[in-house]
Amino acid sequence: MNPPLLATEGLTVHYGGVRANTDIDLHAGAGEVVGLIGPNGAGKTTFVDAVTGFTPSHGTVSVAGRRVDRLAPHQRRRAGLARTWQAGELFTDLTVRQNVAVAGGRGPLRNLCNDLIGRAEPGDDVDAVLETFGLLPVADRRPGKLSLGRQKIVGVARALAGATRVILLDEPAAGLDTDESAEFGTHVRAVAETGRAVLLIDHDMTLVAAICDRVYVLDYGAVIASGTPGEVLADPAVRTAYLGSELVP
Repeated sequence: MNPPLLATEGLTVHYGGVRANTDIDLHAGAGEVVGLIGPNGAGKTTFVDAVTGFTPSHGTVSVAGRRVDRLAPHQRRRAGLARTWQAGELFTDLTVRQNVAVAGGRGPLRNLCNDLIGRAEPGDDVDAVLETFGLLPVADRRPGKLSLGRQKIVGVARALAGATRVILLDEPAAGLDTDESAEFGTHVRAVAETGRAVLLIDHDMTLVAAICDRVYVLDYGAVIASGTPGEVLADPAVRTAYLGSELVP
């Protein structure tokens, strides 16, 4: 059996005397959308920061069976681990195609040259990524000219450029209306169907229930439940953690 594309074992993050994450074991396989939910302050973004190397942690992080927890963030990216950020991270002075091409650059020297002359050249797979997300018609427009929903999709497309095997989406549906969220979910499922693994963090429980194969629930930095969306959303411990305020009926 092939190892999961993403696996953490005993992942723990300390901030002084506070444990933001405690012994988190999580896995996501090829073709899966795995949800990570929990109330505000539960440690979800801290987990993503730890997995991608932006905050120190203990425990192991593996991509397709290869340990990456001793690698720097850019080295984890090259190993196939990508993420999006809660804040908008698109380059507003570049076109959609150029935004995606930046992430698919072939090396630091080429990227530096492109930066110096104000050009981001598309890689071989850029148009294929744009086509997957229905972005070819707007490829030469700047992100600021697009709806918020389309901008979110561009962010995911950019994260997928290059040899991405695992993508971690940190609250990508924030600010989207119901229709935009549903469209976004369709694209996330399409990403998984290419054989990649997706970890989705979001407070939109309708979205989580609709597209996730499995869900992990964090509370105070620890996993309190895992299973199918139906199982975890019906779990009394999960409902207590949320106080019923963010769960679908």
